[in-house]
Amino acid sequence: MPEDKTKWWIYQGTRNIDDLPAPPPWREFTEKARQTRGQKFEPNQHESELVNAALYLRRPLLITGKPGVGKTSLAYAVAYELNLGAVLRWSITTQTKLQDGLYRYDAIARLQYASLRKGHDTPDISQYLRLGPLGTAFAAQKRPRVLLIDEIDKSDIDLPNDLLHIFEEGEFEIPELARLQEEVYSISLHDKGDAVIKRGRVRCEAFPLVMMTSNGEREFPPAFMRRCLQLEMQPPDEAKLAQIVSAHLSTDSKYKSQLTELIKEFVKRRDLETGDIATDQLLNAVYLALKDINPLHDREELLNVLWKSLSSFEGI
Repeated sequence: MPEDKTKWWIYQGTRNIDDLPAPPPWREFTEKARQTRGQKFEPNQHESELVNAALYLRRPLLITGKPGVGKTSLAYAVAYELNLGAVLRWSITTQTKLQDGLYRYDAIARLQYASLRKGHDTPDISQYLRLGPLGTAFAAQKRPRVLLIDEIDKSDIDLPNDLLHIFEEGEFEIPELARLQEEVYSISLHDKGDAVIKRGRVRCEAFPLVMMTSNGEREFPPAFMRRCLQLEMQPPDEAKLAQIVSAHLSTDSKYKSQLTELIKEFVKRRDLETGDIATDQLLNAVYLALKDINPLHDREELLNVLWKSLSSFEGI
């Protein structure tokens, strides 16, 4: 009798409701999972050296490497190990401007409030200001925060140079506050809490650990590069991949040979592909293997789907 390829299905089109399976550990979004993100990342010696150098020198760290090598995970691992709070993540697009990261001022909401009150009460401007991830990282802190500027190579041509003054001076001005007479304001941070702003200027006490990721889509100005430490992360070898699998998944000894074969096949495809395949694509295949799920007609078809080269999605 042929094997039933649908026995693992959850959705079957019958409208019968059953319990959903637990997600993979790296796809959990509970509060505990958010707080411990990065706990299982294991940096190599070179990566640790550059992170420590950035901490000592208070210099931004520019992290390059292929997609999926762990650039983002490294930032979360540092924040977790050093107890520096939640990572302040600033994701960059081609439209991102410096002020998007510094602060936002909702002038329209303030005008609407004033209109409704018909001039009887002038709303406090500080209620309509909120620091962005970059601004929060530079707000007065006793301990530094980790600021992750993700995919900075997607930015427009001006953003890297615009960041130089902030990196060198450790402060910036909020003109909407600076032009007023009040000396002290309290405005909201990006994540939670408030910051005391004096005379319209945000000044850091502890320079944040700035970690910027890049997939190599553009070059940066020499003046910007001179102020950064540079780390190029390499794809993990078979031994490191085995460590990553063990860190994320509990594996029974009966799967040892199967997992070893999967890792060897993954490395072979990754190194021979003209495009890239990322480490989390290996974890997807391992997770299904540990569940004894072979959802497609054969193993080769399963791997072709799970290990589709990232470059094949360009332009879609």
